[in-house]
Amino acid sequence: MRTLRSLLAVSGHLAARHAPAAAASASPHSALFVRALQILAQPGPVRLQKLSPPDAGIVELRLERPEAKNAVGKEMLKGLRSAIEEVEADATANVVLVASSVPKVFCAGADLKERRLMGPGEVRDFVNSLRSTFSSFEALSIPTIAVVEGVAFGGGLELALSCDLRICGEDAKFSLPETGLAIIPGCNYQKAGGTQRLPRIVGRSRAKELIFTGRRFDAVEAVTMGVVNYCVPAGEAYQKALELAREINQKGPLAIRMAKKAINKGAEVDLSSALAIEEECYEQVLHTQDRLEGLAAFAEKRKPVYTGK
Repeated sequence: MRTLRSLLAVSGHLAARHAPAAAASASPHSALFVRALQILAQPGPVRLQKLSPPDAGIVELRLERPEAKNAVGKEMLKGLRSAIEEVEADATANVVLVASSVPKVFCAGADLKERRLMGPGEVRDFVNSLRSTFSSFEALSIPTIAVVEGVAFGGGLELALSCDLRICGEDAKFSLPETGLAIIPGCNYQKAGGTQRLPRIVGRSRAKELIFTGRRFDAVEAVTMGVVNYCVPAGEAYQKALELAREINQKGPLAIRMAKKAINKGAEVDLSSALAIEEECYEQVLHTQDRLEGLAAFAEKRKPVYTGK
């Protein structure tokens, strides 16, 4: 197995991002009112933010449920659905970064404490909603990049697997532990995809070992198996993901959408049918302003300015 040092040499070593913090104060006369507003405006477990220029077009989706290690419960599921709908409706969005604001945690999986309090009907509704949410997330027309620092267990790993690309820090830990609870990945989450997406990424034999044993594996093994695209020093996964997002953001947005569609749809059918899908997707970009802009920029030896038209 390759060492972490060699993997980091391949993956790259980037400086960590530091975001400035701002503080606000209120006068004594308005303190009570401001406190009430703060309570009403408490952030939910999912936060969606559009980055500002020069990174316009990049959207950041953050998981923010520290008290439960970002475990997926009703409110987080509601937040994910809302975020997906907002991103899909935004024609200016070109790529999504999926990250966590909780230190050393991407997502710990299902909220089993909340699940135990649900009746049979509630469980059925929740699982159906989760199934459609994960499917909708994977079906987003623009690229998604999972930023994994710390643990990604069960549904957390399945969420990462539903993204197009995955970047992790060297301290990341992964697992699909469902068999230890007498269920299977994809049973707890219906079509969340543990038994289906993982084999397509690492191969059937390796996926069977990981799912049968439910064992944890680290960042070195994850990048070696292809579970993640890059492994970087702890705390620097976001920077690497942002670097990739910026590269994608410079490309023709319609071309990126059609490339994702061609790859995803083509992988589900035989080669002949897949080539027909590719041809259909190519037709969608053939008569666009962006294609002409790309040719003009190449001839004029300048960077293209794409508009998504």
